[in-house]
Amino acid sequence: MKTDLARILSVSGQHGLFNYIAQARNGAIVEALSDKHVLIKLTDDKPLPEMLPGQFVEVRVDNTPSTFLRRPISINNVDYDHNELWLLVAAVGDGTRQLQKLQKGDRLNCVLPLGNSFTMPTDSTHKVLLVGGGVGVAPLLYFGKRIKAMGGEPTFLLGARSAKDVLERELFEQVGRVLITTEDGSEGEKGFVTNHSILAQEHFDRISTCGPKPMMMAVARYAFKNDIECEVSLENKMACGVGACLCCVEKTVEGNKCVCKEGPVMNIKKLTWQI
Repeated sequence: MKTDLARILSVSGQHGLFNYIAQARNGAIVEALSDKHVLIKLTDDKPLPEMLPGQFVEVRVDNTPSTFLRRPISINNVDYDHNELWLLVAAVGDGTRQLQKLQKGDRLNCVLPLGNSFTMPTDSTHKVLLVGGGVGVAPLLYFGKRIKAMGGEPTFLLGARSAKDVLERELFEQVGRVLITTEDGSEGEKGFVTNHSILAQEHFDRISTCGPKPMMMAVARYAFKNDIECEVSLENKMACGVGACLCCVEKTVEGNKCVCKEGPVMNIKKLTWQI
């Protein structure tokens, strides 16, 4: 989705990027992936700004009296060939349930891109493991595509409650090797992502993960124990998206950091998690 927009949030630009207020002029395409997940594809008549894997969008939710703040949504994919921005949305509250009701052609107001990004591997031969749980798989698709574009071969380890909750499997399979765990054993290996046999069989040079905090802490514990570089994409509650309201603060070894501005991606070495 691109912007005809007013470039507004000035230049507090994270990592040299400007923030934009974008109005998807040509509207949205909405695809239902499950009873509570939708894939929203946004486009416009102007080119998309540069967006990096791990960054997010603040979406304004209209037509709901109970939703006052924008909703932070991870960037699922950026298709520059078709000038599309993809957002994978889980309906978990009034705001995201309203987004689930979008129809083709509806317009969506977004602030983008926000936050920092995952660290790209410096060598295409590095073995990179991307671990996602639930809707936390969203930013890993775009990250995997960027790794593949540089000649790498990412491995995805996706966790879900059951087979019906595994999101975008076919899209991930087009990018790299896909491994799955489900809590009920209905697909892949039974258990949690950190129970998957691949972790005992292969060594990875780098791990990036996004999903529920207990899952990310378990992945971080595995990475720390095995001396593997690891980044997590934090999902702290956010409001402003630019580091002004301080509601998303995370305690780190360098002091309190705003996840929306100095994250959401952080190296586990900077966190105070007890791993």
